[in-house]
Amino acid sequence: MQFGIFSVSDVTTDPTNGRTPTEAERIQAMVRIALKAEEVGLDVFATGEHHNPPFVASSPTTMLGYIAAQTEDLILSTSTTLITTNDPVKIAEDFAMLQHLAGGRVDVMMGRGNTGPVYPWFGQDIRQGIPLAIENYALLRRLWREDVVDWEGKFRTPLQSFTATPRPLDGVAPFVWHGSIRSPEIAEQAAYYGDGFFHNNIFWPAEHTARMVRLYRQRFEHYGHGKADQAIVGLGGQVFMRKNSQDAVREFRPYFDNAPVYGGGPSLEDFSTATPLTVGSPQQVIDRTLGFRETVGDYQRQLFLMDHAGLPLKTVLEQLDILGEEVVPVLREEFAKLKPAHVPDAPTHQSLLAAQQQQEEQKQEVAR
Repeated sequence: MQFGIFSVSDVTTDPTNGRTPTEAERIQAMVRIALKAEEVGLDVFATGEHHNPPFVASSPTTMLGYIAAQTEDLILSTSTTLITTNDPVKIAEDFAMLQHLAGGRVDVMMGRGNTGPVYPWFGQDIRQGIPLAIENYALLRRLWREDVVDWEGKFRTPLQSFTATPRPLDGVAPFVWHGSIRSPEIAEQAAYYGDGFFHNNIFWPAEHTARMVRLYRQRFEHYGHGKADQAIVGLGGQVFMRKNSQDAVREFRPYFDNAPVYGGGPSLEDFSTATPLTVGSPQQVIDRTLGFRETVGDYQRQLFLMDHAGLPLKTVLEQLDILGEEVVPVLREEFAKLKPAHVPDAPTHQSLLAAQQQQEEQKQEVAR
């Protein structure tokens, strides 16, 4: 089981003092948060991709490459790479380069984003969102797996005898998660290729999450990648913790009430009941997170959103200390006890390389 954090990179005014960080301060804070994640023993740091205020994460591979140079073990990921509006050629080359710089500590989450205007900004039509996601990803896979590609499709110019450079590290493409909140077509796409499916369920009730993950698992088995309970699933979540729940609720409430993401909607209590948002003690976070297994089955990756809504860096770093010292060690132990032996761990570069080498050895044995 992998545990980590993801950032949406919002630049939001702190409602308790009226101060808004500069873009430079927010970017540097994200780097500090990633370094803290490794320091406290988390597995993954992921960043979103946005091209509009109030977000600053417009170039995820630039940030992840900078973080890679300062870390040793942390897996570096996106929590959204816009497969619809980015050129698949550029994605293939950017992430292969990042692989080499990070020694393989890289995976990627494909998504369509949540900002409609981004499509025309990059010359695309939002009404083609699903077809773009399907065609672009099919090309991306070929660019990573074939040394020379001839290709023609609907949404970009043809490729003739094209080689994306650099080639993926050790000949192993980054592991891909397909992130979706509401689109069954994306769950189907993840299942078709045997990739991971990440349900960022921060805004949705458990019943919706269960339906989406169940569809992905059923189709994963249908396409012959393994049993349904062996499919690779990740979840998103939000937490805010203090030693006792009353302090956590009192401190977090003004941030919740004024957050551009969900401020002005349901109350903190109603939102916490309807979604995975957990504001309380470390034990409450442990109990709530363990309960996700009852909703989706055994899963491989849990990412938490912790640095949003104007929370100051000092507070976020305190949250990471609590997460790394009091919460994740218990979750690791409990999830390990519950996981059946036949359910795989989340793929890493090392495990994918080992599987590739094993397949090559088997081919050689058959040839003999």
